[in-house]
Amino acid sequence: MRTVLITGFEPFDGEAVNPSWEVVSRLDNAIIGGCRVVARQLPCVFGEALIELNAAIDSLSPTLVLSVGQAGGRTDISVERVAINVDDARIADNRGNQPVDTPIVENGPAAWFSSLPIKAIVSALREAGIPASVSQTAGTFVCNHVMYGLLHKLSGLPEAKGGFIHIPYLPQQAAAHPGAPSMAAETVRQGLELAIATALQVENDIQVTGGATH
Repeated sequence: MRTVLITGFEPFDGEAVNPSWEVVSRLDNAIIGGCRVVARQLPCVFGEALIELNAAIDSLSPTLVLSVGQAGGRTDISVERVAINVDDARIADNRGNQPVDTPIVENGPAAWFSSLPIKAIVSALREAGIPASVSQTAGTFVCNHVMYGLLHKLSGLPEAKGGFIHIPYLPQQAAAHPGAPSMAAETVRQGLELAIATALQVENDIQVTGGATH
């Protein structure tokens, strides 16, 4: 049976939970599209996160890799289009590292584009009544670090595809951030299951608008 690797992060920046792992962990051992889903937690640490991700890819030889991260303040499930080759941390990671203007891969490409059918995923989520959009930036913290490293790794594994999705706070987190949007864990779980199923089924992305004016 083919394998799908899905990853979430440990909590960071003072949060008690990270919605990415709270939801991703619920998908461990699920069967989606004839594939077994394996969930792994990554440390919110530059460098270490990629070491663990690459080890999991080497061990599992997955058909699909989907990394998921928290994006407090976002209102929907954001399917990332591109990762850039720079670490520029506004806050320190969970080991106290705070790289500034540092390449993720020395002499690597400036950017890697997701190999997921990002617009088909967004369309499927919206049709299911789940708020979703294409995001044009994964930031410059550990999420972008992981997305870039993932796609760099998969560039040498053409049989696999992968990408990154950001999700909002859970309601219990938003309660501590007045005015911040949130999304229920069950809704996110349904969205990630649909994203995996769509990524497994769709080879050529649909051509619909997903851009932004700024």
